[in-house]
Amino acid sequence: MMLRKPSFLGTWTHSRWRKSFKPLATLCQPPQTPHDHIVSTNISITRYCKLGQLDVARNLFDEMPKQTVVSWNTMISGYSKWGRYYEALKLTSTMHNSNIKLNDTTFSTTLSVCAHSGSVCEGKELHCLVLKSGLERFELVGSALLYFYASCIEIEGAKQVFDELHCENELLWSLMLVGYVQCNLMSEALDVFNKMPSRDVVAWTTLISGYARSEDGCEWALELFRRMRGSGEVVPNEFTLDCVIRACGRLGSLTEGRINHGLLIKYGFEFDHSIASALIEFYCDCEAIDDAKRVYDWMGNPGLNASNSLIGGLIFMGRIEDAELIFSRLVEKNPVSYNLMIKGYAMSGQVKESERLFKRMTQRTIVSLNTMIFVYSRNGEIDKALKLFEETKGERNPVTWNSMMSGYSQNHQHEEAFKLYLTMHRLLINHTRSTFSALFHACTCLGSLQLGQSLHAHVIKTPFESNAYVGTSLVDMYSKCGSIPDAQKSFSSISSPNVVAWTALINGYAHHGLGSEAILLFEDMLKQGVVPNGGTFVGILSACGRAGLVDEGMRLFHIMQNCYGVTPTLEHYACVVDLLGRSGHLQEAEEFIKAMPIEADVVVWGALLSACWFWMKMELIGRVAEKIFSLDPKAVSAHVILSNMHSILGKWGEKMNVRKRLRGLGLKKDPGCSWIELESSVHVFYVENRTHPDCNAIYATLEHLTSNINSIVQFDFYFGSTSIVVADFF
Repeated sequence: MMLRKPSFLGTWTHSRWRKSFKPLATLCQPPQTPHDHIVSTNISITRYCKLGQLDVARNLFDEMPKQTVVSWNTMISGYSKWGRYYEALKLTSTMHNSNIKLNDTTFSTTLSVCAHSGSVCEGKELHCLVLKSGLERFELVGSALLYFYASCIEIEGAKQVFDELHCENELLWSLMLVGYVQCNLMSEALDVFNKMPSRDVVAWTTLISGYARSEDGCEWALELFRRMRGSGEVVPNEFTLDCVIRACGRLGSLTEGRINHGLLIKYGFEFDHSIASALIEFYCDCEAIDDAKRVYDWMGNPGLNASNSLIGGLIFMGRIEDAELIFSRLVEKNPVSYNLMIKGYAMSGQVKESERLFKRMTQRTIVSLNTMIFVYSRNGEIDKALKLFEETKGERNPVTWNSMMSGYSQNHQHEEAFKLYLTMHRLLINHTRSTFSALFHACTCLGSLQLGQSLHAHVIKTPFESNAYVGTSLVDMYSKCGSIPDAQKSFSSISSPNVVAWTALINGYAHHGLGSEAILLFEDMLKQGVVPNGGTFVGILSACGRAGLVDEGMRLFHIMQNCYGVTPTLEHYACVVDLLGRSGHLQEAEEFIKAMPIEADVVVWGALLSACWFWMKMELIGRVAEKIFSLDPKAVSAHVILSNMHSILGKWGEKMNVRKRLRGLGLKKDPGCSWIELESSVHVFYVENRTHPDCNAIYATLEHLTSNINSIVQFDFYFGSTSIVVADFF
């Protein structure tokens, strides 16, 4: 049977409430029990409520011949303290309907209950009663009203209370600031902060924490912290420094974080466990794992949160054995510890260890199940992932659905991913940014522009279109599906594009051979103050290579490390070799490879080999191909190019030897393919492929077209010859 929520407005609209509680009118008569007995009973109720013995307290309350306002408030407060919100609201309703006058303590306590329980309707009813009683100008009542609206994300209601009462109640400034921060309305929060009559460390920390948590606000969080220290108004506390350290971690700003680590020691917070955990996470985020380990060892008796942070960092850096050592030493382990190690084993290819640890877990949470779905999907065991997904029925969260959709996509079952999305949509499961990111990736793999556009229409109806994470997936999908104009529009829709979003569009331009446009976009990015990363330079160098912009490409390569501190990787070197090779500078490309500070891999040499084949530099092809075979004897493309070279040179014996070696290695070149999209279905075609369900009709049509083309060619040849003869005759 469903419990009906209590109503506080009954006496206003229904006379039957007065009749129902008529016997309680006797409570207004002079007390029959001495005053000291009431006081002692109230003290006993308070004591039992503090101990959590609410049933005992309630029995005492119910047995009282007469309950005072203090008795009611004590019992309501007890229910509130121990999270029994329904009972607290029900008792308040009974109190009101018993004609007991609610005072400022009743209102502030019950509004707090509504805030914690998300009881919006009941809170608004209480607001009506507050206005009727005239108690809204009491400091605690006004504060409780604003807190209720802010906690229930009813920000307009909170603003109305603030506008009416803030002149008489200074507490409302801090509460309004918290409300805006909770709703991620940072511009409004900053406006309130700037107008505050006085700002303590809590106000500064609230605003800094809001920016530190927001997607693109970490830089501003650090700027606010610098202003806070420069103002001399307050001294940062442990919570301020915790937020600042975490912001440095999200930005990957190692230098700034180390400065703040020094401040932390100066203020004497280095032994605070919460801050130590933040420091470990910061150093892990900045890939300074040895510094993270030093902080951990310095703690002496690290807590579980700190241990989990370090385990996560070690796993991210691929140091699974070190993570395993810390995990094995833990006296106490929680599901987070297990989940980290399960994922760590999977990422290092030890799926059996992941499975063994998962089976050992005594307390499996939905996060554990989601992690294992990810593990099975990553290992290609999609059936096991699906079985686990079915077992989560009733406790699934959006991450569960997203994990399964990503699993389907990773295992090339993109249609199944979309079927799951439709089920999710039908069941009204909340979508997250990861939902759309996974599906746009599936559209990219399918090469389905129509499907991507349909999904984009769904995104427009959500708050995610302007999100950098989803917007970047859109840009990538449209670029790879051949629609650069749509990619540009999607990029323009992102509210605050980060370096990944800029890089995605640069890569799109590169993919379509739009080198000049890519360079202009790169310059715009720099003007916006966005710092390029390694991925950005891969994209811009590729764009220069495809557009033949050799000088510009080499200039960008040289400033990459000198101006932006990006150390070139093999991928960057491969781009430069491709840049030089495509433009015919083969000797310079070979010399560049020899001068590299790290040994070139198959990809770098392969870029040179492709250029040699394009420019038909036969003398270079053999030498470069042999270098590739020394690194990877099974390099298929090198075998194919070498075989084709021997064919052109008429060296049929050498060609047969290469082909024989290729067959002996059990290698086969992946055939080229083409595809068309028809009625939201993608049809893929390979040479001599007969797996398509309509292949007979396709080949019959192809034969018909071929015969028509041949007859037209013969007619043109004959007619052209006749014309020449006639012309010669005249």
